[in-house]
Amino acid sequence: MKGPFRDRPYEGRGDDPLLPGMKLDQIGQALASCYDNLVAEGLPDHLAALVRRVDRAERAAHAKDRAPSSRVALVVEDEQETRDLAESVLEETDLRVVGCDNAEKALSYLQDHGGDVALVFADIRLAGAMDGMQLARAIATLWPCTRLVVTSGVDLDPGDDLPEGAVFIPKPWRAFDVLKEADRATRDPTPPVS
Repeated sequence: MKGPFRDRPYEGRGDDPLLPGMKLDQIGQALASCYDNLVAEGLPDHLAALVRRVDRAERAAHAKDRAPSSRVALVVEDEQETRDLAESVLEETDLRVVGCDNAEKALSYLQDHGGDVALVFADIRLAGAMDGMQLARAIATLWPCTRLVVTSGVDLDPGDDLPEGAVFIPKPWRAFDVLKEADRATRDPTPPVS
């Protein structure tokens, strides 16, 4: 925490749960720990996204000190709010996050940066000529080391076979499930063989 109160001890009221004399940096660390515990216990996704947005400015300031990641998480979702939520969740990883609102833009990005894309998180139903399943098949063929995660608010049709190694997460998805796949993409860039 920066500012004039950084090293000043906290002087709360007598009924205050914080310890008297606790520095604001320590309070911030305690709050961050509580937040981490809430996320691990299943904080609702919309609340988690709101907390992350509040925290974005501070993370951006700290990002200047870190080397930028060359690995990318590509979010392909035509609904702006859902795309923003997925991007917020994936910003918690070491991956750089890029969002696209249709499969054509995603393919264009992949043509230029395909070797950097570790994870593609795509909705099956997309606006445009190509849907998410067609996009997943193209990625599996052209960029086989990219981890594919497809999502939808409806069950997969019996004829819709996922490409080998792709994962389906039904909507509404949990942030934990998305983060788990992002972790797999960073640890093991090659999709599992079934």
